[in-house]
Amino acid sequence: MVWVFVIALPLLMVALCVILVVYSVREQDSVVRDDWYMDGKTLYADVSKDKLAHDLGLTGQLNLHTPDATFVLNVPAGSTFVQPQTLTVQISHATQIQKDRDFVVTKAADGAYHGKVTLDDTQGKYYIIVREPKDTWRLQARAELPSQKIVVFKPLKAFDEQVKPS
Repeated sequence: MVWVFVIALPLLMVALCVILVVYSVREQDSVVRDDWYMDGKTLYADVSKDKLAHDLGLTGQLNLHTPDATFVLNVPAGSTFVQPQTLTVQISHATQIQKDRDFVVTKAADGAYHGKVTLDDTQGKYYIIVREPKDTWRLQARAELPSQKIVVFKPLKAFDEQVKPS
């Protein structure tokens, strides 16, 4: 009976460790789809693209009626901002990389951007990013897809200047 504790338990632990190592190598973590950088051992999110979209006053609305997708980019009146001919849309599932979708929308004569996308039928939380080809600005939103057909993009309020009390 002593052999169980002396030999069998350590062998069982070695076997379990080998199984976990093999599993870890085969099933790698999915890639985070955002702008991050490392300073020393600290990770930071790069929000400069969000800040530029805020400063330009850009807003938008994405209409998802599978397979058609329409994005309307709203620019403040009197702005010198030139709308690009194409935009890239990234739809990222919160936990499952195989449900991520990337597609391009092209500007049409009506001023809206049109494209095609096929979404997964399973309800879930998605992060949506709309960016221009030069990747200088972006708009972000969170949505419950596929039930939510209209996604509104607003600038992050964190960039609004805070009025300090006197």
